[in-house]
Amino acid sequence: MYSGFPSGLFVDDVSADSSAEFPDRASMMEVRLQAQEDEITLLKSSLADALRRIRLHDQLLPLLKQNSEKLGNPERQRKPTLPSLTPVTTQLTFSYGCCSLTHCISSKNTWQSIKMFIRGRPITMYIPSNIQNYEDLKMEPPSERLELDWVYGYRGRDCRANLYFLPTGEAVYFIACVIVLYHINNRTQRHYRKHTDCVRCLTLHPDKVRVASGQTAGVDKDGKPLQPCVHIWDSTSLVTLQQIAFLCVIDDSNEHMLSVWDCNKGTKHAEIKSTNEAVFAVEFNPSDSTNIITCGKSHVYFWTLSAGQFTKKQGIFGKYKKPKFIQCFVFSLTGDVLTGDSEGNILTWGKSAADIKTLGKGAKETFQIMRQTRAHEGSVFTLCTLQGGALLSGGGKDRKIIRWSADLAPERECEIPEKFGAVRTIADVDGEELLVGTTRNAVLRGTFSDGFVAIVQGHVDEMWGLATHPSQNIFLTCGHDRQVCLWNTEEHKLDWCISLEEYGLCADFCPNGSVVSVGLSTGRWMVLDLLTREVVSESTDGNEQLSVMRYSPDGSFLAVGSHDNFIYIYNVTESGRRYTRFGKCNGHSSFITHLDWSKDGKYIMSNSGDYEILYWDIAAGCKLLRNRFESKDREWASYTCVLGFHVMGVWLEGSDGTDINALCRSHSERVVAVADDFCKVHLFQYPCPKPKAPSHKYEGHGSHVTNVCFTHSDSHLLSMGGKDMCILQWKVIGGGGMVDSRERLASGSSTSTSSPEPATIQQDLTLLIHSVNKRKISKSVVSNLTPDQQSQL
Repeated sequence: MYSGFPSGLFVDDVSADSSAEFPDRASMMEVRLQAQEDEITLLKSSLADALRRIRLHDQLLPLLKQNSEKLGNPERQRKPTLPSLTPVTTQLTFSYGCCSLTHCISSKNTWQSIKMFIRGRPITMYIPSNIQNYEDLKMEPPSERLELDWVYGYRGRDCRANLYFLPTGEAVYFIACVIVLYHINNRTQRHYRKHTDCVRCLTLHPDKVRVASGQTAGVDKDGKPLQPCVHIWDSTSLVTLQQIAFLCVIDDSNEHMLSVWDCNKGTKHAEIKSTNEAVFAVEFNPSDSTNIITCGKSHVYFWTLSAGQFTKKQGIFGKYKKPKFIQCFVFSLTGDVLTGDSEGNILTWGKSAADIKTLGKGAKETFQIMRQTRAHEGSVFTLCTLQGGALLSGGGKDRKIIRWSADLAPERECEIPEKFGAVRTIADVDGEELLVGTTRNAVLRGTFSDGFVAIVQGHVDEMWGLATHPSQNIFLTCGHDRQVCLWNTEEHKLDWCISLEEYGLCADFCPNGSVVSVGLSTGRWMVLDLLTREVVSESTDGNEQLSVMRYSPDGSFLAVGSHDNFIYIYNVTESGRRYTRFGKCNGHSSFITHLDWSKDGKYIMSNSGDYEILYWDIAAGCKLLRNRFESKDREWASYTCVLGFHVMGVWLEGSDGTDINALCRSHSERVVAVADDFCKVHLFQYPCPKPKAPSHKYEGHGSHVTNVCFTHSDSHLLSMGGKDMCILQWKVIGGGGMVDSRERLASGSSTSTSSPEPATIQQDLTLLIHSVNKRKISKSVVSNLTPDQQSQL
């Protein structure tokens, strides 16, 4: 697709800057031409291989026929001798799904290369010089493993009644696929991790030990729907159980099926369509297990279960205004049902004798409103009963928590800070102290007299930006909620959080650790001081979103990758507080996705949305390197590019090019972590240059994993979910002695490294002469030859 001016218009806007870009444009066209030539070469070799197979088949067929005719005579049963065939090209093809890898070694080519095809596009990657035989490389899973250490976040924005307090001193709540048991005094976490998709509901048994949790009905990798499920487990041992007599469940289908399960037998006891409207809560009557209450949009239903059959009675609003939503309900000590609604009222429901005059002869008893109590401005989101019959209510719009006596007389109230949102749910700790879950994904702890402070916090929208500090145990996140958050991995808490006008998508710390740069959705980026949180510098590059920020190893340059297909390079001075434009990398035909600096800070490797791998000489003025094989032995300070020889093996079978969102090599260069689109975090050996490489796979996220990053000491890995708004902190365990990645590659090849034969040297020299004549080889390569070899050139 091309974009430009309408037909018939011409704009004369040639300047010195645009004329300077002509060599870059020529280089870009040469790169594209080279890619097309590579593809033609591959097609020719494939055709030659197919013709060879046909010739081989034609030669084998008469021999096989002749052999089959001689099977009757034992003296004539001899193995046929096949003619000797010399292939022009050795080609090994590994194809899986939309992603295929082809290894072509031409007898006329000194530089071995790998071709990887994604969505039909060929990607050429050159094999480093220290690999003598690519086929003999062995890929093994890394000795390092991951262990879930901490979970940041709480799902309160769109879930209800999902916070409880256990006798063990732990708060139990969920986010993503993990149920967290957080000890509020010891500040430790345990995790129930048997769920395979996002947990959406939670309830606690009256014994305060057993927990039931339900997960959403997701889809598999092929998009096929999966069944929702409920887990019943012991909160002390975290062992999954099936010991509760009955469990009541409402699914999220159009009919909102109400079902009761006999968990001892593992069978469904009864099922019925409840309503086509949204359902917010369901619960057994604690004094009569045959009675079930449900509530939701404009309804309260009272169900009776008898002999496997449901009967339903609808609550009658009568003279009272029917609210749009019944948000929650509880049972009073007297057996009445108390509901909270979207009008801000608490309604008391009770049984009434049948009104024969209105309903006619034979009418049965009904459930009607006995009392209406004005409670909050806006919705009543939650109700919580206390020992002795007192009641707590939590408001939406007014953000108030009110304590009511048993006869619904207000006793005390307080208001939670606006930055935490509305009250979503309340859990009683000891009658005085409370836990409060909020709509902005925070858990608060406090009392009416002392107020409330956050003990759990998280983002409230999709997250993408993640960066770890170069020397401290802190990391920074940003996302679509326009929040920039700094977290402490040792204390497991939020150090600070600021709000922006636009949402952040990427970030990176300056190597000196004093400032951090954040790229935004509008092309603007800013630099924040970690101590003062003030903006010390800001700039705008283009008008499209930024996808990557990356400082050079010494901190003298900052590279800004944009969705306008450019990489902007800035000089960095004054300890990361002053930035001046150095140049612009122009050559990609799609938006920038990832980039890395070389260890000497002179070169950049970058990936784009159309699966290009380009290399740039920054010191030479952001020049595009035409001959990519010159970068095959270059060492990179970081490795986050998802396309490259050293990480080719992380692409799984069936990948379509967008299935890997991010990867990160450890600072030790031993392992590489991968974030994929299927809620998984993978840990591979590094380097990982062969397809279908084995890995360790970890679950916990309930959405596409958008980013991964190792801490400065490689002690932990951080992974970030997109829509699940969850940050998982993994502890890196295991791992033996330090082995350099280059040694690992070299040791993986069994080919002898002794001096080559003279004939091979002569062939290489002939090729070098041809390459120099064609100006395809640099002077640095020639300078590495012996004097005798140079004289032949």
